Amino acid sequence: MPDADQEMAELARVVREGVGRLNWRMRAERDRRGPSPLVLAVLSRLYRAGTQTPKALAEGERIQPQSLTRVLATLEQEGLIARRPDPADGRQSLLTITETGLRTLRDYSEQRERWLARAMTDTLTETERELLRLAAKVMDRLADA
Repeated sequence: MPDADQEMAELARVVREGVGRLNWRMRAERDRRGPSPLVLAVLSRLYRAGTQTPKALAEGERIQPQSLTRVLATLEQEGLIARRPDPADGRQSLLTITETGLRTLRDYSEQRERWLARAMTDTLTETERELLRLAAKVMDRLADA
């Protein structure tokens, strides 16, 4: 009989794989003409974390600041982000998501949610959908732990 640690490790593996596969599938369902994953990550971080310096944004996304330079310039040119000088440090700039950036992020999220809603309707029973509703609340709690 497996011990509690082995059972928990197996549950962790199964949950990680399920969440990872679902995340991969949702990304695969994105509109190829839409924003790239890096653009979406930048917009999402600015939405969630608020105004940030390019350096903090790069650290948060775990990429080199130089790798973001071109992306940030394009996002600013397209009106998806705004840049202003940092009043505390004139050498730095502060980045914020614009209304256009929010709309872009919202459109992408709604597209993925429509796909997921269709997949749940087509694939899951009512009992499975209720179980998933409960599991989503549990995953939120885990994410905050």
